[in-house]
Amino acid sequence: MAGKLYVCATPIGNLGDMTPRVVETLQMVDLIAAEDTRNSIKLLNHFGIHTQMTSYHEYNKVEKAVALIAQMNDGKNVALITDAGTPAVSDPGEVLVRMCHEAGIVVTSLPGAAACITALTLSGMSTRRFCFEGFLPTDKKEKKDILEDLKRESRTIILYEAPHRLVRTLEELCEALGNRKLTLCRELTKKFEEVIQTTLCDAHSLYECTEPRGEYVLVVEGKSLSDIQKEKEQGWQEIPIEEHMRQYEAQGVDHKEAMKRVAKDRGISKRDVYQYLLSLDHHKMKSECIQ
Repeated sequence: MAGKLYVCATPIGNLGDMTPRVVETLQMVDLIAAEDTRNSIKLLNHFGIHTQMTSYHEYNKVEKAVALIAQMNDGKNVALITDAGTPAVSDPGEVLVRMCHEAGIVVTSLPGAAACITALTLSGMSTRRFCFEGFLPTDKKEKKDILEDLKRESRTIILYEAPHRLVRTLEELCEALGNRKLTLCRELTKKFEEVIQTTLCDAHSLYECTEPRGEYVLVVEGKSLSDIQKEKEQGWQEIPIEEHMRQYEAQGVDHKEAMKRVAKDRGISKRDVYQYLLSLDHHKMKSECIQ
């Protein structure tokens, strides 16, 4: 009988956030796959866990996954942990989880701390709809494409950033998104936890003068729906109403429904559309009579 993969969340700073279930599981499994065994040994020693560890990280994630799956197929149970927080979230663990599913290995997740959710709940931003971007890519073209997408994002945006890249990232976000509201979270759950409510551009100015320290979570306000609607309306203003109508009618929409949709798109009343089209028809008839 094949073993299981246990995805185990570990504390992001405060050891009190380690769940009893995770402790029991790490003691029970045959092997622990850890992002950095030198870091994780401190955690295991603290909780009296003596299970064998093996390294699983960004640079061996595929070949090591193959080896771990082979051991699980032989009946061994494996726990996956990361340096801090929930494995597979902005983490090479996602590859192991996917490959386990493909191999028919049962995967179960033991929830716990996650820096992105902790920051979101502290931010004071809207939590009803949000998106998680993790770390922005280092590739310039890929980063440019993502920033272009984020310009139109109406959900609350959550990003991670390392201290040595923070200033540059804040500058790029400010240039792309404008001076949006920002909650900057640092050292979450630790003694010197810091939560700053500011804006993207003000935060950039702050850290140009102050050295960033620790890992950061950026919670950025999404684009307001009213701004998105204004942009849509402005875009429709660039074409005549009759062309706008033709676009809908070409899709098989009947005349009355097309008028209704055009009015909504442009932020005007259906009567305004009707009167415009009526005056257009009148002008056309008058021109034909003159000819």
